[in-house]
Amino acid sequence: MKLVVLGATGGTGIEIVRQAIQRGHTVTAFVRSPERLENLRPSITVRQGNLLDATELEAAIRGHDAVISAFGPRLPIARNDEDLLSRFAAALRLAMERSGVRRSIVESTAFLFRDALLPPANLVGRVFFPTVLVDAASMEEVFRTSALDWTMVRPPRLTDAPCSGKYRARENHLPVFGFKIPRADVADFMVKCAEDARSARKVFGICQ
Repeated sequence: MKLVVLGATGGTGIEIVRQAIQRGHTVTAFVRSPERLENLRPSITVRQGNLLDATELEAAIRGHDAVISAFGPRLPIARNDEDLLSRFAAALRLAMERSGVRRSIVESTAFLFRDALLPPANLVGRVFFPTVLVDAASMEEVFRTSALDWTMVRPPRLTDAPCSGKYRARENHLPVFGFKIPRADVADFMVKCAEDARSARKVFGICQ
C-alpha cells in the first residue's frame, strides 16, 4: 500500500513509519520538521509542510491508499493548541475529500471511553486532562460526520517499551485493566488497520 504518515516525528509516528516499511508498504511522511527523519530518508519520501493547511495536506496525500495519523499536541499543551486536534481534523477531512483518498486511521485517546471503570479513563480525562478530552472528542466528531472510511484508535498511557505484539484490542471499549501500552504496539495495530478494510468506521480501545 501507499501510506501517508502524519505526526511521523513523534514516538508513535516514527514506529508507524518503521513498521510500515518492514511490512513492505511505500511510505510518505508529511511533517513540519523533516530533519528528525534523516536516518529514515533512504527508505521513505519526506515532505515538509503545515498539517493544518488543507491545500498542503491534499497535495501530500493525493495518490495514496490511506492516511495514518499519530499527530497531536506536545505536552504540556500550550493555550493556542487547545483545539489543535479539531483544527487538524477539519483540514485533513477537507484534504481527503478533495483528493479522493477515503481511508484514514487516527490515534485518539482512551479518555473518551465513558464506560471504562478499570481504569476510569473518562473520569481521569475530565479531572486531569479536560482540554485533551474535549479536543479529541471534537476531532473524532469531524471524522464521524464525514463519508470517509476512518478508524479511531484509543490507547491509554503510552510507554516507550519495545513492540510486544501481545496487546489487546476491543471495539468500542477499553479492555479491562487497560492502563498502558507501548507506542510500538499502537503503531503495529494502526498499520494492520490500514491493511484491513473491515476496521473502517470503527473505534478501538487498545492496551497491554
